Amino acid sequence: MENRKKLLTAGFLTLIAAGIGFAVRAGLLDIWSKQYGFTMTELGQITGGGLLGFGLVILAAGLLVDKIGYKPLLVIAFACHLISAVMLFSATPVFNALGKDAVYSILFWSAFIFAVGNGICEAVINPLTATLFPAQKTHYLNILHAGWPAGLVIGGLIVFLKGSIGWEILLATYLIPVAMYGFISLKEAFPQTDAQQGSISYAGMFSNLIGPFFIILLLAHACVGYVELGTDSWINKITGGILKSVELGTALFIYTSLLMTALRFFAGPIVHKISSLGLLLISAVTGAVGLYLISIGDSTPFMFFAATVYALGKTFLWPTMLGVVGERFPQSATVAMALMGFVGMTSAGLLGGPGIGYKQDYFASQYIQENAKETYERVKAPNANQFLFFPEITGIDGSKAGMLSDNGEAVLSDVEIAGDRIQEDEFKGLRAQAEWWEANKEFADVDAGPVAEATLHGSRMAIRVTALVPAAMAILYLILLLGFKAPKDGHTEEAEEIAQTGPAEY
Repeated sequence: MENRKKLLTAGFLTLIAAGIGFAVRAGLLDIWSKQYGFTMTELGQITGGGLLGFGLVILAAGLLVDKIGYKPLLVIAFACHLISAVMLFSATPVFNALGKDAVYSILFWSAFIFAVGNGICEAVINPLTATLFPAQKTHYLNILHAGWPAGLVIGGLIVFLKGSIGWEILLATYLIPVAMYGFISLKEAFPQTDAQQGSISYAGMFSNLIGPFFIILLLAHACVGYVELGTDSWINKITGGILKSVELGTALFIYTSLLMTALRFFAGPIVHKISSLGLLLISAVTGAVGLYLISIGDSTPFMFFAATVYALGKTFLWPTMLGVVGERFPQSATVAMALMGFVGMTSAGLLGGPGIGYKQDYFASQYIQENAKETYERVKAPNANQFLFFPEITGIDGSKAGMLSDNGEAVLSDVEIAGDRIQEDEFKGLRAQAEWWEANKEFADVDAGPVAEATLHGSRMAIRVTALVPAAMAILYLILLLGFKAPKDGHTEEAEEIAQTGPAEY
């Protein structure tokens, strides 16, 4: 199509919007923790809830692409992004009036609806790109997905403005690329899918996917979602904690995202040299090493080195997995990519975000109970959290930790601003925080150190355990490489695939 570059640009903009929202939200976790009193597990559930919605909608929208078409779905995504932004501005008034649980619901559902829009976009733009560039699918899918880290870079820069501009406004900046992709989507014509053209049925698309190769790809992509998106939900906060500087953590995040953006434009030549599966294997091993190095980092130069290794590892994973699916199952691309996106995002939402948050709470609470039991009793959260079948734990209350870190300055300032209105219902949450500080400020000098040490220990251990995920991915890619190359009746499976579908770009 003559307008294929414009449609690719629209897809690129959807990922920029998603990246901005993701990065800014990740950069606001410390503010939400202090302002609303969330534990790490609760923060992980908010970010994870968004990713979970992302995955569910990718599957649903992917199954509808062949019935509804690309264009109407992108218009629906546009509406979801607008609704999510509107919800953000009610968060603080709701907290002041109704407390922590109510603002948790607002933030969770805003993230969820935002992710619904992202999921619809993802379900559309991947098969759309494969259709627009049939001879260079892997290359252009990597270019398309350079929009994601580009959005992370922009979002990371926006995060530097927190404290001077309301967090609601910062997070709503994703609406700028949303308006741009919405305009293109409404104006331009879109191609039809293979099913709309009548070249394959739904049953035929699903039957093409039956077999061990696609099942292993699904398992591997679940790991990709966990290690890339789940980790990115936390990496800004964790590296900032290790370096004892939120600004340095944000700078690291921006740097690695810039590196990813640039590298994804060069995926095509790399794939031609070492094959897609070879690139995935190398990436998984590199990612595991990078996460381990981050967990032991203790200086700025070393952390930049560790983050570079981690970025090199994760850069090509998601788009190259989609490229493998697009090349191996070209007529089943809409369904296959929807299933891959669903598995990856659902894993990030159900396992990655909440799991890494839980691991931080688990290791931090374990550490502080062993080393400062009395401090733990004063700073523990009012409620326990559980993740899947793992033991129930009570983590460190984020607002209490925040008050200890700044000696109560932020809370006392907010109380002063509220003045005589502090007794009104709209300041219920702030009043509870102020009361805790007044009752426990005499222990601040004793408690601040153990809380900071426990939080740092929890962060390091959570990242170290997460390094096992890309290690497992490497094993799956090795199985695919060895199994796919294995002789079968004198021919490799690769040769048979090429004979059926034409040469692929590996």
